[in-house]
Amino acid sequence: MSNLPQVYRKYDLLFTPHLIPQLRNLRGEEWAKLIDYLAALPELHPDTLSFAVMMINLGGCLTCEMDSYRAQRGCAMCARQTILSYKGSDQQLINRYEKARKIVTQHFSETELKQVA
Repeated sequence: MSNLPQVYRKYDLLFTPHLIPQLRNLRGEEWAKLIDYLAALPELHPDTLSFAVMMINLGGCLTCEMDSYRAQRGCAMCARQTILSYKGSDQQLINRYEKARKIVTQHFSETELKQVA
């Protein structure tokens, strides 16, 4: 990252788990419970990584570029806007998280998951 110009060093292009707590009060009670649970976990825990995968897919992080408006606003603002503008219910968001969780656990063996957790 040190090879990047100074202006770009502050930008994340993918949602990272350290942003999870900032999304707590954007939806209802069930959403807040999920965020509280995830915020208490280490950043490399499979459940926090699953949430990051969900957010990356939901927010279109893979198409973000350093010189884009989204990147310049910052990942935290983009993630907040993504959750606020989601048209589905809280349960639909939680279901998306559960689907991402299944994908993450399928890609790691049980031993690998225990080591990370």
